[in-house]
Amino acid sequence: MNAIKLWFRSVAQVMFQANAWCGVLLLAGIFLGAYSAGTPEVAWGAVVGTTVAILTGCLLGYPRDEATQGLWGFNGILVGCALMTFLGSTPLGWAALVVCAAMTTWVRVGLNRLGEPLGVSSYTFPFVLSTWIFLAAARMFGGIDIVALAHPMLPTSFVHTHLSHDSLPTLIEFCQWTLRGISQVFLIDSWLTGALFVVGLAIARPAAALWAVVGSAGGAAVALLFGAPTEAIAHGMYGFSPVLTAIALGTLAPIHTPLRKAVWALVGIVGTVFVQASMNELLAPVGLPSLTAPFCIATWLFMLPIANNHKPTKKD
Repeated sequence: MNAIKLWFRSVAQVMFQANAWCGVLLLAGIFLGAYSAGTPEVAWGAVVGTTVAILTGCLLGYPRDEATQGLWGFNGILVGCALMTFLGSTPLGWAALVVCAAMTTWVRVGLNRLGEPLGVSSYTFPFVLSTWIFLAAARMFGGIDIVALAHPMLPTSFVHTHLSHDSLPTLIEFCQWTLRGISQVFLIDSWLTGALFVVGLAIARPAAALWAVVGSAGGAAVALLFGAPTEAIAHGMYGFSPVLTAIALGTLAPIHTPLRKAVWALVGIVGTVFVQASMNELLAPVGLPSLTAPFCIATWLFMLPIANNHKPTKKD
């Protein structure tokens, strides 16, 4: 039973929760969204990625207390979702997933050592860095099928979308956009999945559920206001990084005054949208997705000035 709890806590730790029941609902949402979209390999990639990352931590003898909190496996589940989204479900594609998921375990340890003097965590950047390496390498390996990566291209034009009455979503549509933004944390495009994620977060920590909704809705609203492509907003592409930033700053930031912490988190949500847009532009020439890098960068920018207010713990 302890091993099962450890496994599901790894799933929940993507959203900063060490709660097995939260992990159960997150995984259920992943399976629901993946099977509904006709991509069951994404769901099973999540299972394999989590398992490989945890086993790697065991083999390397990393601290057991980190394992019990689910900190070994959360980058692995994101690798599983990402590689099975962008690469084909072939034997070599699965082999790449196994190696990449294992890699995140020791990359996390190394990045955390770099961030420890600054009082910040690596968050999901081990997943981002490892996945970038494998996706870029896939272009050079004919044995790995690429199914969803964008073609590398230099930016040649500007987006000319302006906020107008016709472009405004209805309340129901905006709620669906918000839930899709939450589901896109795991690269799933489903508002039903997002709803399950919110329930799972509410079981673990109601404040985390609230900040997830605020983060996704705020990200969508800011992107809409500044004229980002409506289709991208509707599919949650400007919501998933603000979701993680909002939970991190709204629940973990070492600010003792609730109002100040809330304001800091709201400003962080706005900042994350701009980091998201800039990283989408910067990565276009190499054809790589930004993944959760905008969340990592934005949260570092907001955590670094206040990190000395509180000695970081492994759970942070």
